[in-house]
Amino acid sequence: MSLFATRGLTVRFGGLTAVDHVDAGVDEGETLGLIGPNGSGKTTFFNAVTGLVPAEGDVAFRGGALRGLEPHAICRRGIARTFQASRLCLGLSVFDNVLIGMHTHVVSGVWDALFRRKRMISEVRDGLKQAAHLLGLFNPDLIDRGFDPVGALPQIDRRRVEICRALAARPRLLLLDEPSAGMNPEETGELMKDLQIVREEMPGLSIIIIEHDMFVIEGVSQRVVAFNYGRKIAEGTFADVARNEEVRDAYLGRGSTPEGAPRA
Repeated sequence: MSLFATRGLTVRFGGLTAVDHVDAGVDEGETLGLIGPNGSGKTTFFNAVTGLVPAEGDVAFRGGALRGLEPHAICRRGIARTFQASRLCLGLSVFDNVLIGMHTHVVSGVWDALFRRKRMISEVRDGLKQAAHLLGLFNPDLIDRGFDPVGALPQIDRRRVEICRALAARPRLLLLDEPSAGMNPEETGELMKDLQIVREEMPGLSIIIIEHDMFVIEGVSQRVVAFNYGRKIAEGTFADVARNEEVRDAYLGRGSTPEGAPRA
C-alpha cells in the first residue's frame, strides 16, 4: 500500500481545470520527481494536497483521508512542504525560522510561559538542539549563524533553512517545490548532495520534488511523473519518461530540442 495516494484529484478555477483527475502516489522512503512545463498544474497539485485550494477526488495518507482538512491539520498528520517563492521570515533569525516548523509538536502554552517556565525553557532548548542538528546536515556554518537574520544568508542557505523548517515538523512526506530555483549550477549540485544526506539520515522519509532542472530530477528521483495541462501524461523511471513522446511534445514541441528538456 502506498504511503500517499491521490485518486481523481481535480482542481477547478471557474472554467479552468488546473489539475485534471490525477492519480498519483508515493511509497515509504521513495523520492518522486514531478515535472512538466510552466502552468502544467504541479504547484496546484501540491496546494490541493496540503489544503490550500479546494479540490475534488480523494487524497489518502497513511490510510486516512486528507481532503477537506485544514492545512495545519494536514501538517500534523505528517505532510510538510516548501514553496516555490520563499516563505521565510527574513527579519527573524535562522533558529527562529526553523523553530516555527516545530509548532505542531509544541506542548508548552501560555500557562507554561506564566507559571511553568522551566518546562517551557526546557522545550525551547530541546527545539534549539533539534534545529542545530537539522542545520548541520546541510551546512555546519549555519549553526554558527543561527542567531543571524535569515535575510542575511545567500540564496542556497535560505533554501536550506526552508527545507530544515519543513523537516522540523517531523514529516513522513516532504513536498519540495522547485528547491533549486534561483541557484547557479554549482549551488544546485550542492543542493543535490544535501538531499542525498537527508535521504541517508531519514531513510523512511518520502519526498515529492517539483523541479525544472532535469539533472536534479534524474539525480534524486526513483520515479518520475510528468504533467501537462493539469493531466498526468507519463509515469515511470526518468529514462522512460524522458523517452515518452507526449512528454517531449509538452516540453519541446515537435521537432525541436532546446537545452534543459528531458533527455533520452
